[in-house]
Amino acid sequence: MILLAHVSDLHLDGGERAARRAARVFDHLDGLRRPVDAILVTGDIADHGLPQEYEEAAKLFSGRDRLFHCPGNHDRRPAYRAVLLGDPSGTDGPINSVHRLDGGPAFLLCDSSIPGRPDGILADETLDWIRETLTGLPDDVPTFVAFHHPPVILHQPYIDDIRLAAAERLTELLGGFPQVIAVLTGHAHTAAASMFAGRPLLVGPGVVSTLLLPWESERVVDLELPPGLAFHVLDDDRRLTTHYRVT
Repeated sequence: MILLAHVSDLHLDGGERAARRAARVFDHLDGLRRPVDAILVTGDIADHGLPQEYEEAAKLFSGRDRLFHCPGNHDRRPAYRAVLLGDPSGTDGPINSVHRLDGGPAFLLCDSSIPGRPDGILADETLDWIRETLTGLPDDVPTFVAFHHPPVILHQPYIDDIRLAAAERLTELLGGFPQVIAVLTGHAHTAAASMFAGRPLLVGPGVVSTLLLPWESERVVDLELPPGLAFHVLDDDRRLTTHYRVT
């Protein structure tokens, strides 16, 4: 059994409120009876993409060698690279990375952000990277593809207007790689489960806030609901179960 924690949308901004809520989530993980095998953070780590916000994140992530992350629309690539990846080059291309647990699943953390815009897309070079990376992995390795922007309508109008564009290109790509067992995203600030490309699409809840659905309230966001996270459990037979928790 592989146990994964899925965290999203911390929006660290140097303030006490965001820091406190992020600490609640990571304190919850630290207090588990059984530690998770990996932590996946699906974007919007920083609120303004400032170096000091990533320095705050680096302290929060410190000592967690199986914590894997990707950018969201609030993140800024040069500062993200410099502080979290130790790359001061200032390069502004997509940030994509692959990780594999020893003898276990692989994780493709992909950059769906568009600099200066709230909506998302997987750029041509990212799609090429996904294809090449999946081709290079053994066919029997269960694989997760994670990025920030959900590729389907989630019935939250604010998020639906700024979801992943051209999602059909990823659908076509994944059709050739049955080892991909799920797609993980963030961005929606609400826990959700759907289907995409014939696979589970699992959306991590927001840490900093919760977006409300139109049948719940005329308000768009609730700042008082507790921060949440998802636990994904991968059994030996590749059956995937997801549990959502608030902290």
